Amino acid sequence: MPDIDSFFSAQGPLARAVPGYSARAQQLEMARAIADTIAENRILVAEAGTGTGKTFAYLVPALLAGGKVIISTGTKTLQDQLFNRDIPTVRVALKAPVTVSLLKGRANYVCHYHLERTLQDERLSFASRQETRYLKLIERYAAVSRSGDKSGLSEVPENAAVWQQVTSTRDNCLGSDCPHHKKCFVMEARKQALLSDVVVVNHHLFFADVMLRDEGVSELLPACNTVIFDEAHQLPETASLFFGESVSTSQLLELGRDAEAEALRGARDFAALPPAIAAMEKAARDFRLAVEGENLRLPLAAVKQNPRFGAALDTLLGALDSLGELLESQAERSEGLESCWQRAREITGSVRRWRDQAEAEGFVRWVEVFSHALQLNATPLSIAEIFGRQLAGSPRAWIFTSATLSVKGDFSHYHGEMGLSAPPHAAQSACWESPFDFANQALLYVPAGMSDPNNLHYAEDVVKAALPVLKASRGRAFFLCTSLRAMQRTHDLLAKAFEQEKLEYPLLLQGQGSRTHMLERFRNMGNAVLVGSQSFWEGVDVRGEALSLVVIDKLPFAPPDDPVLAARIDKINREGRNAFLEYQLPRAVINLKQGAGRLIRDEKDHGVLMICDPRLITKPYGRKIWQSLPPMKRTRELEEVEKFFREKANSSKEM
Repeated sequence: MPDIDSFFSAQGPLARAVPGYSARAQQLEMARAIADTIAENRILVAEAGTGTGKTFAYLVPALLAGGKVIISTGTKTLQDQLFNRDIPTVRVALKAPVTVSLLKGRANYVCHYHLERTLQDERLSFASRQETRYLKLIERYAAVSRSGDKSGLSEVPENAAVWQQVTSTRDNCLGSDCPHHKKCFVMEARKQALLSDVVVVNHHLFFADVMLRDEGVSELLPACNTVIFDEAHQLPETASLFFGESVSTSQLLELGRDAEAEALRGARDFAALPPAIAAMEKAARDFRLAVEGENLRLPLAAVKQNPRFGAALDTLLGALDSLGELLESQAERSEGLESCWQRAREITGSVRRWRDQAEAEGFVRWVEVFSHALQLNATPLSIAEIFGRQLAGSPRAWIFTSATLSVKGDFSHYHGEMGLSAPPHAAQSACWESPFDFANQALLYVPAGMSDPNNLHYAEDVVKAALPVLKASRGRAFFLCTSLRAMQRTHDLLAKAFEQEKLEYPLLLQGQGSRTHMLERFRNMGNAVLVGSQSFWEGVDVRGEALSLVVIDKLPFAPPDDPVLAARIDKINREGRNAFLEYQLPRAVINLKQGAGRLIRDEKDHGVLMICDPRLITKPYGRKIWQSLPPMKRTRELEEVEKFFREKANSSKEM
């Protein structure tokens, strides 16, 4: 491999190709470690603080090493950024003749079959004329697009309802039986991925395909030399999702819709099918209504106490069995009916397994309730062993990187969760601090006199403490809350306070638009206060003065009554270990580091991180938490905060 150092030098190829590039010791050290890992087919867990330039630090050695590389990202946004911007930049700088492809889940590609069916379906009426207009735009796009990727059609919002009608799912894809199989966008994307040197995927697709053998990543892995997980802190959660099993009433209603459409086309003379479809759909809706409330995660024990739940589940299975038998009798009449029968059979099997299995060793069964759907889940208590099986294939390098993987430089929590602690999959780990000057650029403020976070009036106390800080920062703040309820309450209290005190800072609330749209508004306004929850804790980049304050209401401990968390805590404690220190605290630290990481995104940024939770000071574990944060100056005095903002404002004027 060519000498890595020369590529990262102040006069090297990257400096010539990237405007404003500056050589960073941390970036070079990280690149060397990754080059060694690739050369020796090892496993590396690499934490790199904000501003290290970790993307280039892994791309340069990966592209220089040759061989096939899979890069998996936390989000589709980062996936697009890598494919459209970062990889082309590095490829040109290195003069590396590598081929690159982008592979997303099938729901991101227009499906010719479902588009054609939707255009022909005279029964289909959309809620608005807008959706009908979107359908026409998609039809034109599908006729000329080479990729069929819906991100290429910006005129149709990503969350438009029409996309569900014109894309396929794993359930309703006809595969090789599809009349449009030869020009299928999904198959073309997969074909390109098989031929490319570098393939960019996301974590959801990686695990869905590897676990379900869905002819995508599982085909790529055998020939692959290197796997790089960016935003690797998200892997335990994503892997848990796919190493378990889930089935929802949304899937059932989708099956009903598709079966009805296929019956009209291929079995119009079979009178028994429409009533059976209607009965199954009614049973699915009744099943959702058997549990009151929404946005709930309930343990098995809680739903077992609800007699309506058990009765509704039995009725649903009866309706599914009846529908399955009728679909089987008509399956040979069309590919669509055959597909619906197979889906009915698979879904019935999943629901029955969830109902009948004794508490499977190593899994927790639970129910998630949304506003219009109910989902049955079986989630593994640990993913270490299952993920270990992925590592056991042919020799290759595995690289896990993120800005937040350790607790005070200790990676044992992450290694344990991912099964990277013991041979033959023992990982090496390394940590590179951010090159930013946090001691001068940032201040950590923990206000004195805060009430206990469980206090009923805690949200009022948080807003009261934050108000003078918001005045000192002149708005320009993210207000990050640990729950949607706290987010809404905080927004309402701030709106009232701004009105009373005649403060003219625009107040934005997560959910008023897409995250991209909200961020654009926030940046353009220049003095806004954005109140958000999970969506804005990570993967958000606002540079410059528009974001000068990050307020965090509470330490982000997951709610202990969450069914999966409760079961994991119980398992760890039963084994004689300490679940709080081994599991809950490290997870809270990693989440807090993500939230805190929104503040300083550039060497010219400055700002205050305000953490309102008094446990940071009063609890013995608080020290471990703040020592895991970047090395900022710390204060409990409001005057210090006001002085910090005054000084920064004055130095900006002088410049």
